[in-house]
Amino acid sequence: MKFSEIEVRNQICEVGQRLSQKNYLASCDGNISFRLSEGLILITPSGVPKGRLRPEDLALLNVKGEILEGNPSSERKMHLAVYQNCPNARAVVHAHPPHAIAWTVGRPDLKQLPSDCLSEVILAAGDIPIVPYARPGTSEMGENLLAYLPHYRALILARHGALTWGESLDEAGNGMERIDHSAQILLLASQLGPLTSLPQEEVNYLREIRKKLGEKLL
Repeated sequence: MKFSEIEVRNQICEVGQRLSQKNYLASCDGNISFRLSEGLILITPSGVPKGRLRPEDLALLNVKGEILEGNPSSERKMHLAVYQNCPNARAVVHAHPPHAIAWTVGRPDLKQLPSDCLSEVILAAGDIPIVPYARPGTSEMGENLLAYLPHYRALILARHGALTWGESLDEAGNGMERIDHSAQILLLASQLGPLTSLPQEEVNYLREIRKKLGEKLL
């Protein structure tokens, strides 16, 4: 589906409001982008609360990272890493979902969210890996993503937040909801006792269904 630039600008603002309302962002945290064409990327600005974005606030980059308009997010290198390595990527969302981040602080040994506990995680995302920590705003943030692209569309960033990408802003935004909702369920379950996994036979069955559903975040 094709959208005009003004429609995309409005959609980015709507996603920013949605993330703020769900407590996935505080103050000026997070960033959202959309690839308008093979060469042009709209991205949220630095230092502006995402819940109060205006369409005219957005910055414009090319895929090489050259600034064409505005004051783009200092974390744009993550977005560029996705667009440069994922041909199907049209939208990228970075937020700070609290429950997802909590897992990386309390369980630094984990390499991914314990997806085998929940059928919805397997069916909707496959797995949700945890990307090693990188200092915010550095090129390392983009470099650390490379090992996970393009296979994974939902990623938790250790001690920082989460990143999702998709073929639309809806897909990327829904993926962020999936990450934190799943992380919250698992956190609550861990407070009741040790986490339990689905039987391996069931996990295998669900993964086969996931393959048939395709790569999109659900």
